[in-house]
Amino acid sequence: MSRIATPAPEDAPEASQTTLSAIAAKLGRVPNFFRVLSNSPSALDAHSALSQVLGKALDAKTRERIALAVAAVNGCEYCDAAHTFTGFNFAKLSREEIDLARKGSSADARAAAAAHFARTVAEARGKVAQAEIDAVRAAGFSEAQIVEIVATVAENFFTNLINNVAGTEVDFPGI
Repeated sequence: MSRIATPAPEDAPEASQTTLSAIAAKLGRVPNFFRVLSNSPSALDAHSALSQVLGKALDAKTRERIALAVAAVNGCEYCDAAHTFTGFNFAKLSREEIDLARKGSSADARAAAAAHFARTVAEARGKVAQAEIDAVRAAGFSEAQIVEIVATVAENFFTNLINNVAGTEVDFPGI
């Protein structure tokens, strides 16, 4: 049971209604994470804006790999379940790739470099060695993409923190 209220979408603050409606239209429902976040329209809108912009930065497989790696670092059960579901069903990651992503790896060398870098950024709280930056560059990531990986780690840290603090009830089916 969540330690922070998980209001039904219709019971969320009025200022959260537009964002929740957009989420429901996109996903067909409002997952518990967004219901918890809706307690603060400001936090909900901030997350929505960041997610929308970063959703255009890196490809879906890379974003899902990063989310899985960061959830593993932070022990976020909710985010692991959510990104296992979305990684498998929307980004079309295999079960094996999902397991590798949690470890900061992939069978694909370029994807492994991104996942490893993201996991290292999360574990080191950004204080990575120059060799880590050199390795992700060598894998073909541009300066902009390196910044986008870090930003995606930060976005996922936010969601992990909210869900770990709230104890958000997992509402995603297993794969």
